[in-house]
Amino acid sequence: MPDTTEQAVRDFPVARRCPHAPPEEYVRLRETNPISRVRTPIGGEAWVLTRHEDVRFVLSDPRFSSDRRNPAFPFFVAGQQESISEFRPNMLSLDEPEHGPVRRSVLGEFTVRRMQALRPRIQRIVDDCIDELLTGPHPADLVASLALPVPSLVICELLGVPYDDHDFFQRCSTAMLSRNTPADERLRSAGAVRGYLHDLILAKREDPGDDLLGRQLVKMRDNGEEDVEDLVAMATLLLVAGHETTANMISLGTLTLLENPDDLAAIKADPERTPGMVEELLRYLTIVETVTSRVATADVEVGGTLIREGDGVIALGHTANHDPGAFSDPDKFDIGRGARHHVAFGYGPHQCLGQNLARLELQIVFDTLFRRIPTLALAGPRAELPFKDDAVIYGVYSLPVTW
Repeated sequence: MPDTTEQAVRDFPVARRCPHAPPEEYVRLRETNPISRVRTPIGGEAWVLTRHEDVRFVLSDPRFSSDRRNPAFPFFVAGQQESISEFRPNMLSLDEPEHGPVRRSVLGEFTVRRMQALRPRIQRIVDDCIDELLTGPHPADLVASLALPVPSLVICELLGVPYDDHDFFQRCSTAMLSRNTPADERLRSAGAVRGYLHDLILAKREDPGDDLLGRQLVKMRDNGEEDVEDLVAMATLLLVAGHETTANMISLGTLTLLENPDDLAAIKADPERTPGMVEELLRYLTIVETVTSRVATADVEVGGTLIREGDGVIALGHTANHDPGAFSDPDKFDIGRGARHHVAFGYGPHQCLGQNLARLELQIVFDTLFRRIPTLALAGPRAELPFKDDAVIYGVYSLPVTW
């Protein structure tokens, strides 16, 4: 096994130069030195994993901890660690035996069956947004008119959060997820969202209502385990992740389909192919790159390299999802690929809780958008689009479209 002291240390992260392809530096690492040492912008060091099999191994092995309170956890944005230590950890930061009970307490809210029951309401939300888009001026910004409002409205209704407050939590989540946000501002934004949800949950004690937060409160009360801070931690995670990830997939997915007209024509002709197309978009774009970090709690050999206890590890999902060892011709967008073993939603016990909801929203949005606006087109060159090179979750800030 290679000795860790012999590894060259590279700067991390590297910005994307293409909305769908991993940076050349990561591809080169995967080919020549797939498990490498890197230096983060805030001065720490960690391992990065670039191969699909190594990523899945680490994300499913209990010897790699998700506990962000561990001083060795590989943060690479100023203020992230302070935000974690300031507040009650959510389920992403918990290992067993704490993680399982928290995840299972809310898992039933995101089953395929439960999501399918939401289909008519999500379809109505999408239709309403497209109605407004069609009656407004164009060119129009698809992010502001469709990509952001759809998942925001859906997650607000699911949780029982007033959508009228979406400007507030959208502004806060943007600050929390930007790599350029000063540490004190990141902390204030996280605190503001938590404070808002804390007050909302306290108000629901009197009238829980039939929404996720209300049902969780009733369940906790029935079990004699009411803990408002635990529920605030869960609600913050679901609210921020529930709209940011899907919003960026809608905008980048639309761009990808407009640039692949033959594939777009294929799903227009046969909407039965849309679920497969969504799966391929998730793999191809992999907008969440680095939230799947871990800390080794023991000496572990991964892919022939010894990772020592206390070492930080960053799993590069985007590079793994373009690994030719796992996907044939991986840089090709192929809606007939039929591959569901990608790691766009992570892997192992912390795999994304809301993946069934995300898949459903994306299927409804793309089918409806291109059916109702068959002449949709970009309103300018791709080179001028403001991609989110500074964000933890990749995407595009605006997407001007016309028809």
